[in-house]
Amino acid sequence: MTASRFGMMANVATTTCAMIALAALTPAASAQWTVTNLHPAGATESSARATSGGQHVGSAELGGVFRASLWNGTTVSRVDLHPAGATLSVALGITSGQQGGIAQLEGVYRASLWSGTAASRVDLHPTGATYSIAQTVGGGQQGGFADVGGVQRASVWTGTAASWVDLNPAGSTGSDVYAVSGGRQAGYVEVGGVIRASLWSGTAASWVDLRPAGSVISIAYAAYGTQQAGSSSTGIANHAGLWSGTAASWVDIHPAGASYSEAFAIIDGYQAGFARVGSADRASVWSGTAASWVDLHAFLPAAFTSSRATGVSSDGANLFVTGTGANSSTGRDEALLWTRPVPCRADFNGSGGLEVQDIFDFLNAWLAGDPRANFNGVNGLEVQDIFDFLNAWLAGCP
Repeated sequence: MTASRFGMMANVATTTCAMIALAALTPAASAQWTVTNLHPAGATESSARATSGGQHVGSAELGGVFRASLWNGTTVSRVDLHPAGATLSVALGITSGQQGGIAQLEGVYRASLWSGTAASRVDLHPTGATYSIAQTVGGGQQGGFADVGGVQRASVWTGTAASWVDLNPAGSTGSDVYAVSGGRQAGYVEVGGVIRASLWSGTAASWVDLRPAGSVISIAYAAYGTQQAGSSSTGIANHAGLWSGTAASWVDIHPAGASYSEAFAIIDGYQAGFARVGSADRASVWSGTAASWVDLHAFLPAAFTSSRATGVSSDGANLFVTGTGANSSTGRDEALLWTRPVPCRADFNGSGGLEVQDIFDFLNAWLAGDPRANFNGVNGLEVQDIFDFLNAWLAGCP
């Protein structure tokens, strides 16, 4: 412990002990995940790619055609986003009533933007591109890539084809954007034959290399606030992990016993993806550490032999995770939605109820410089985080 941290801790020790003494312990029942199968009647296969609040997007194959789809939490709520004249469409991202993805028209994959209906589609395909894909939407931006001059170029749009910005940095042989958040874009850049997790701030020149030391391939698939989520490999297996804007900030969240893992989505301290245990991929959710791993596959019926989670969101009351599972009884991939009430943040150790141990665990994390102890999300670790946590703990869980 540094002298400054010791001094700060001494200043709050008396207050902390008094607050613990005042509190009465009332354990709460641990909320469980529930699963909704979003696979629509008559579909050959389906997948749920992303989620925002209570809405979820992906695709369903109907009549031999993949059709961009929007759900509102139930199987029968599906809205068909497939535009007239398209031979294929897939929705890949969603936020604030907008959906991003691709539509194949006249044999060309074209980055596309919807606002809840098939007729609302806006063509983002830039002039001169061979093909393009919008893989994410957020904050008025759309991110993805466009193939121009035989090079796959990380791209960002602001609602029109003419707004296209080429983010591919000098010296790169290819790049892609998978996430946009707060005016920044996350994805990868290939330089010198190495795929490097990357971060931009709206221009090619703003490129930041997030590649962790020793990594031979890394990709940032998601971004939220100041954090990015994705995976990195040293050549043996991919490990899911997190960044906070720099290569040195990399945190490995690969769960014990897994042979492979990736994080594809992030929201407010939660990450979603999958971990390979044995020979099966298992949809997964984390809350910032390897030890926090939750096996979402365990909540599926036994007929599902593998699953992956690709989206995570919250509406304030519930946490939503979207993904896809292989159903051996039907012989097809099916869109899935996992839901649970938002966990109480004051239950720091995740035991399912408030205990004095939550306070000790929080204080130990704060003293160790653990990012999870940045309770108020402001300016890193400060004494105010301790007061804010204790106030939340005393207020109890809803």
